[in-house]
Formats: sequence, structure tokens, C-alpha cells
Amino acid sequence: MNIVGKISLPQRKATLSTATVIRLAGLAAVAAGLCFIVVGLFHPVNEPAAVTTATWANVHIFATVMGLLGMAGMTGLYARQAKQIGWLGLAGYGLFTLWLALVTAFSMVEAFILPGLATESPAFVASFLGMFSGAGGTIDLGAMPLMWTLSGGMYILGPLMFGIATFRARILPRGAAALLAFGALLVPVGALVPPKYESLIMVPVGLALSWLGYALFVERQKNES
Repeated sequence: MNIVGKISLPQRKATLSTATVIRLAGLAAVAAGLCFIVVGLFHPVNEPAAVTTATWANVHIFATVMGLLGMAGMTGLYARQAKQIGWLGLAGYGLFTLWLALVTAFSMVEAFILPGLATESPAFVASFLGMFSGAGGTIDLGAMPLMWTLSGGMYILGPLMFGIATFRARILPRGAAALLAFGALLVPVGALVPPKYESLIMVPVGLALSWLGYALFVERQKNES
């Protein structure tokens, strides 16, 4: 029997289940942000000689995990404030999540396929890496270079729009939202620094994502208690 003003057991279970999912999304965002930082700090220069190193494989495994967890984390961050961040937040979420999906696919190729092709098909490896620098190569990669070029705009606009919308919503930490937007604006700077420092521009976005994820996790934990 339900008493007026009380929450029924099925409703309570549904509420706790939703809260648990969002908390897990917060943890996913924290982990994805940490992976961002690892990739930013240790990503080797995109040159054929680096492809067969352990650092190359490990960094791109981290990048693959970053993409997968990042999509889950961003979904939780969006769901928490969907009503407040409006179309700007939705567009930012969509672009950033699409970028994460593309990065996951590219990183899997870099981690598990390129090392084996380094000796069997060096021309393919050189062409694949040339896609990132714009140098191109002798092998036709189809639509991949275009996809990678478009992903640059996604990585700038996605976090920028989502950060601005989150800042305005005042639900999650505004400092983290501002850092996310700032990190997105740093992306063009990568073209101005030596290649070995280019990946460092990922660090601010990683810090912001971890910060937002931690805030989401702690908030839901407090609500449950």
C-alpha cells in the first residue's frame, strides 16, 4: 500500500537506478579526462619511426579508452543539465561526442593496426600519419583525411559550445566549464608550436572533463545520502 506523499518502491528503484547511471557517467568522465591528460603528455610525434614503439601503442590504447569513456561521460554531463543548457549545449554535446567517436576509431587503427603495417606497408603508414600533418602520402585513404579535417572543427566547437552552455546553466562548476571552453580555444595554437609539444593542448580539456565528472559524481552521491 502506498501512502500519499511517499515514493513507491518501483519509483524509488527507478530513481536510484537513474542516479547510479549518472554517477557512473561522472566516473567515466573523470577517467576520460585523465586519459586526455596522459595522451597529451606522452603522445609521440606522428612519424613512422615511432609507430613500433611501446609508447605509441600505449598512448593510443589510452586514446581509445578516452574516446569510449568520454562518450559515456559526456552523455551523463548532458543529461544532468539538458533542460538548462538548451540547443547550444545539445550542439556542443553532439559535436564533442562525434569527435570522441572518430578519435576512438582512428586510435584503434593507430594502436592495433599501424604497428603491424610498419614493415609490411610503410607507404600506408606514412600516408596515414601524413593525414595528421597535412603532408598526405602516396596511398589513397578515401574519406579518412576529410573526416580528420572536419574533426578539428568538432574538437574546437564542441567543447567550446558545451563549456559556454554549462557555464551559463550554473549547475556544474563554472570554473570547469570555463576551462573546457578555454581548452577548446587553445586548439589552433597547436599549429604554432613544434610537433612534439602539439599534444599538450589536450591537457586543459582533460582537466576540465575530470573536474566536471567529479562534480557530477559527488553531487549524485550527496543526493543519494
